[in-house]
Amino acid sequence: MRAVVFERFGEPATVKDVEPPTPTPHGVVVRVEATGLCRSDWHGWQGHDPDIRLPHVPGHELAGVVEATGTAVTAWQPGDRVTVPFVCACGTCPACAAGDHQVCERQTQPGFTHWGSFAQYVALDHADVNLVALPDELSYGTAAALGCRFATAFRAVVAQGRVAAGEWVAVHGCGGVGLSAVMIAAASGARVIAVDVSPQALDLAREFGATACVDASAVTDTAEAVRDLTGGAGGAHLSLDALGSPITCAASVNSLRRRGRHIQVGLLPSETGTTPVPMARAIALELELLGSHGMAAHAYPQMLELVRAGVLRPDLLVTSTIPLDAAPAALAAMGTAPGSGVTVIEPWS
Repeated sequence: MRAVVFERFGEPATVKDVEPPTPTPHGVVVRVEATGLCRSDWHGWQGHDPDIRLPHVPGHELAGVVEATGTAVTAWQPGDRVTVPFVCACGTCPACAAGDHQVCERQTQPGFTHWGSFAQYVALDHADVNLVALPDELSYGTAAALGCRFATAFRAVVAQGRVAAGEWVAVHGCGGVGLSAVMIAAASGARVIAVDVSPQALDLAREFGATACVDASAVTDTAEAVRDLTGGAGGAHLSLDALGSPITCAASVNSLRRRGRHIQVGLLPSETGTTPVPMARAIALELELLGSHGMAAHAYPQMLELVRAGVLRPDLLVTSTIPLDAAPAALAAMGTAPGSGVTVIEPWS
């Protein structure tokens, strides 16, 4: 099969022919019809993830067709249209027994713990626990955007953030996950303030329901700008760092009202060391500081029903579709120009 491979961290990846995977007894091999290009893939390419062993194939947002099944798989068969969360749970550890598959103690992640979906085929573990059936009307490109950014944003806003209609929600960073969060919060009836340095990203945020936008390149204090926009609320009820940097993390916390809720979604680069968080404000205002790490497969039906009903439109987030040969350059470009929306790779085009 053809796949994107890098042999050294931070050095150019190439597209080459490699051996296709085979399924484990509890796993499957999926023919990849579409896979998203995510900033987490860039972090992995840069060497920020300790699980990656070289040479490596990135990619963790995917949709496709079951090609082969392991001997212990009972719920799936070749030809099934599927997607999968980027966290593949074991299904048997204490966290999984509690329903918290997204923090499975023995989790695997395509594109991190093993070769991923920037390829024509990918192996996935524990298929009966992790695969999600795709509605016939959902395209592979749209489904690929669900596995990491959209599903992560959905759980961050709805489950972890407990968004409520009428609340002020601030979203710091309007790439794929941030724009997903804007759309989901607005669809939930919240008043959303989008924060980014890119005019294009802010235009998309407005299109997806943002009430107000803050150009972070034009103000000296984005947190103060968010607080001012909320007027009498005194700040956001819920704020998300959807980018992942010390600056956006601190700004998210500082933009909150009393007893507000901060959700950390964006990965913080390991080379920055510790990330300063304004804990004095967290104590004085009794803030909640929570992480959000994907979403379990069993939680997908609620999200998929809203997509099917047209309440949520993840298809609008797909702003670019590229062939596999263009993926190495697009991956490298994320370091200097993260962009907005979701880029989808079609490995067979």
